[in-house]
Amino acid sequence: MQSAGSGWGNGLLGVIIFSGSLPATRVAVGGFSALFLTSARAAIAALLGAALLGLLDQVRPERKDLTSLAIVSIGVVVGFPLLTALALQHITSAHSIVFIGLLPLSTAVFGVLRGGERPQPLFWLFAILGSATVAGFALSNDGSASLVGDLLMVAAIVLCGLGYAEGAALSRRLGGWQVISWALLLALPLMVPVAILTWPSTWTGIGAPAWVGLAYVSVFSMFVGFVFWYRGLAIGGIARVGQLQQLQPFLGLALAGLLLHEPVAWSMIAATALVVVCVACARRYA
Repeated sequence: MQSAGSGWGNGLLGVIIFSGSLPATRVAVGGFSALFLTSARAAIAALLGAALLGLLDQVRPERKDLTSLAIVSIGVVVGFPLLTALALQHITSAHSIVFIGLLPLSTAVFGVLRGGERPQPLFWLFAILGSATVAGFALSNDGSASLVGDLLMVAAIVLCGLGYAEGAALSRRLGGWQVISWALLLALPLMVPVAILTWPSTWTGIGAPAWVGLAYVSVFSMFVGFVFWYRGLAIGGIARVGQLQQLQPFLGLALAGLLLHEPVAWSMIAATALVVVCVACARRYA
């Protein structure tokens, strides 16, 4: 019970941190190209991971772990950040909520395929119901659409679910922050040249919001969030704790209301309540 509670607590902290990722990315692509943003955030986070690995004198992963680390890198270091940055040039961050709401289901599917988990049939019922609730809420509040943006987000969700599940399975042996640190270092030889090649021709037109967005996605979205998230998935269960992601869109809207003073509709409160019920039921049957 203590491990399960710790898993949910760590997972919730990760979700809270991730809830600001898409708004921050949306702001950052206003000043930086998608390729530079993706490579720069990965390089900055890799430096943080390298420093932590060195300070705590961590043992290098075994050769058999390289494939899993490569999958994590492709999924969450390169794939999801790049595809969402490209998508957010075509759609709003609000519209992307539709797809983030499907991320728990994607994570659960890959938890079965890559993590060896076997949730009960009722788990899938509540997971799908929760995802449908999030998608329905998002569609009712944002009717904008772009085929290119939507396809990019679908691809991003698939890769992210794969990266989450693979990293969580590996975290059972290596530890959560170690996995994301090694995955970032594995991608670093690619990310540095890309950052140099896509370096902005001038820095004068880049405003403070873009810099804040870059800082957030580099430090929190790309590193700190994964420290809690992978630990939560590893000790609490990939499919079970992964359902907390259904709260991410609503947490993002709540942050917008608190920090940006945007109105919070009653429909958000109602949808959030239903999602909480779905998460609780999915946890029981996972």
